[in-house]
Order: sequence, then structure tokens, then C-alpha cells
Amino acid sequence: MVKKRSRSELRAKKHRRIRNRISGTASIPRLAVFRSNNHMYAQIIDDVAGNTLVSASTVQKDVRAELEKTNDVAAAAHLGTVIGKRAVEKGIEEVVFDRGGFIYQGKVKALADAAREAGLKF
Repeated sequence: MVKKRSRSELRAKKHRRIRNRISGTASIPRLAVFRSNNHMYAQIIDDVAGNTLVSASTVQKDVRAELEKTNDVAAAAHLGTVIGKRAVEKGIEEVVFDRGGFIYQGKVKALADAAREAGLKF
């Protein structure tokens, strides 16, 4: 009998493959994206030290206050702008993008494009 893997297992496997190739350093940290059914999360991480340098999510009150819905492309674009501005304020200009095993389209792409427009380079 053929067993079909769940989507979350497939995404986790893709994410492990991506993480084998990319890693964040102090000079070029990693912009990690996670997308759930209701919210999006973005973190800029220094993997060498194991520290989260900057984070933003649609769960945070200041971000959620400006959004009508927290799970659409517009919310993802707003979150990309917020994470980009916070990173530039901390002096981070260049990052490595970690899509977290998600397909680079829709919400993930909107977040990435907005972060680029806010001043991040990747």
C-alpha cells in the first residue's frame, strides 16, 4: 500500500534541505519565514551565536492593529515592510532568505518583495 506523506512533513523535509545549504552569520544573518493558517512570522537570526536579532509577526499588537486580516497577501507585504524597517534600524542591511520549505509565491513572495523595498538586500 502506498502511503502519502502529509503536507507538513513534506514542508519540514524541504526546510531541512534548505537549512543544510544556508546559515546566518553575524555579518549576513538569515531571514526565516514561517506561515501558519492564520498568521505569518519573520525572524532575522544569527545562527552562529544562536540569537534572534529582529522579529516581527502578525500576532504582535502593533502590526495587527494596521491589518484587516492577518492571513492574506496584503498582511504578508505589511509584515515584510515591518521586518525590513526594524532590521535597517538595527543596522542589518544584507540577509540570506530562508523560505522555510514554503513555495516562493503568494504570501512568501510578497513578504520578500516588501522586505527588499524596505531596504534589505538578498
